[in-house]
Formats: sequence, structure tokens, C-alpha cells
Amino acid sequence: MPATHQIVDVDLGDRCYPVVVGAGARHELASVLPGSPRRVAVVTQAGVGIPVDPGVEHQLFTIGDGEQAKTMATVERLCSQWARWGLTRNDAVVAVGGGIVTDVAGFSASIYHRGVSVVYVSTTLLGLIDASVGGKTAVNLPEGKNLVGTFWQPSAVLCDTESLATLPAREWRCGYGEMAKYEFLGAAELGQLPLEDQIVRCIQLKADIVAEDERESGRRAVLNYGHTLAHALEISERFDLRHGEAVAIGLVYAAEVAERLGRISKARVGEHRAAVAHYDLLDRLPPGADTEVLIDLFSHDKKAVDGLTFVLDGPNGVEPVRLDDTGVLRDALEAIR
Repeated sequence: MPATHQIVDVDLGDRCYPVVVGAGARHELASVLPGSPRRVAVVTQAGVGIPVDPGVEHQLFTIGDGEQAKTMATVERLCSQWARWGLTRNDAVVAVGGGIVTDVAGFSASIYHRGVSVVYVSTTLLGLIDASVGGKTAVNLPEGKNLVGTFWQPSAVLCDTESLATLPAREWRCGYGEMAKYEFLGAAELGQLPLEDQIVRCIQLKADIVAEDERESGRRAVLNYGHTLAHALEISERFDLRHGEAVAIGLVYAAEVAERLGRISKARVGEHRAAVAHYDLLDRLPPGADTEVLIDLFSHDKKAVDGLTFVLDGPNGVEPVRLDDTGVLRDALEAIR
């Protein structure tokens, strides 16, 4: 690897893999492909426009844009296309794009022939700092976001910072929502770091959490901070919110809930609002958001194993908390309306 690239290892024993960060990282693709695949299926979206060369026979497979592409229908179509092309268990999948691409391609790879290797070439800020690392893949159902998925670790992740040069403003905000989250998970200094160091710091923090709790049976749940409300807002297409934009609102909402439960102070709520504002993100519900509809969607969240569960800040830091008092949830929603 070039000396200019920074590498973070996701330490999962014999499934350890590198996350390579830096300008031109995508050009390392051929060197990180696992085994000796005969063919590589490259999955991307029409608007990504980032060429890659895996060094072996490959074919491009394009999926749609937006959350509406994260469906079982998209997965079935991809797998059928791979089968017709002749992709085998010994071949590989390469996902080139943001979180939607890595989610769909990763999930498809995990179930095709009961699992083929996948490498991610991440091209968005959200993908670089969060979506491409950790091995969680999923698609949506009408009833909720990310309800069907697998844990399928990539063989490598290439975070090419060159791809950020053409990123639209909304995609920057999408990544900044997750970056704001990491400020409350132990990286309070993020706002003062250069961009590439911000990216590496977020990846390292997530890699440490994933190494400790790969299957989200404990500490890994903190990575969902701000996501319960975010997912409820995202599943409704009427609001036109990108993931990070929704997470920013969700972070402030989670802080309002925590303050009402006596877990944090009003000043700490203010810190959440300030962090979101620092990244030029909204901290209010979109107009027309229905309180009862949102609370009902909370119960469909994938963390809701035994009643409503929120990830909340508190005296011991961010942690999952079971909630039985929907009055608190309603009151906190009104506080961000």
C-alpha cells in the first residue's frame, strides 16, 4: 500500500480485514481481492461514476437510487443476473458506492450460493465513516427499515477520499449526521480534526466496537444512537430525508428523551444541538410528522426485542434503555417539533 494511505484493521480473528483510507485507495482493489476469483461482479449505481479495475474478468451491475432500491426485489434481481452470468461461490462481488450499494450488494453476496466474498469501494462520506465497516447488511420492508439482513463481513474496504471531490452538498450532510453521532461515542474532538483524520477516527472507533461485539448482542447497539427516530422518519418517503439528516434529528430527540428521564442535563441537550448545528444539520421534525405514527414505527425498530428500546446518553455514556412510558416519547417529540 502507498505510504500515504492509512489502514485500520477490523480485528475479528481469522476474519480480520483492512480498511484502507486515502486518495486513490480504489486502485488497490486487485491486491485486496480474496483468493483467486475468476470473475468479479461490480455492483454500483448509475450516478456513482467511479471506475474500478479488479484485474480479472468483471461485469457491471447497476441498482436504483434511494431507499426504494433497498428491497428484496432488488436482491432477487441481482442474484438472478449473477446466476445468468455464471458467478460462482469462488468468485467475488465488489460494491462501489455509498451505504445503499454496500447494504444491497453485501446482503446479496451473503446469500448468493450461501455466501460469496465481497469487497467495498466506498465513495460517500457516510459510507467511508460508517456504512462500509462492520459487516451489517440489510434491506427494507414496508413495515420498517433494515428489517431483513445478515452479518457478512467484507474481505476489505477501500475508502477513496478522491471520490468526495464531486459529492453533492446533501451527501456531505448525510455523512455529517453520522459524524455528529461519533462525537457522543468517544470522539468529541472530531470537529477539530482534518477531514481524513476525522474519517480514520470514526472508522477506528467503529472497528473497536465491532471487534468487541460483532453481532450486536451488547455494546454495538450504541452505534444506533439517534437511529430509532431516524429510521421512522426515513421509512416515510414523504419527508425526503437522507440518512444522516434523519440521524441528526434523531440525536437531538434522543437527548430530549434522556433529559426527561433524568439521565442528562439540559446543558447536555444543548451540546447535542450544538454538534448538529456545527455540521449545518436540522434539529427539528419535518413539517407534518405525526406523533402517533412515529411512536408506532418505534415498535417496529429492529432494537425493539422486548418493548420499546432507545439508545440514550446518560451518566455511564450512551447505552440501550428500555422505555415503557410513551408519554415521555410524545413530550420529547413536541420539544423538537
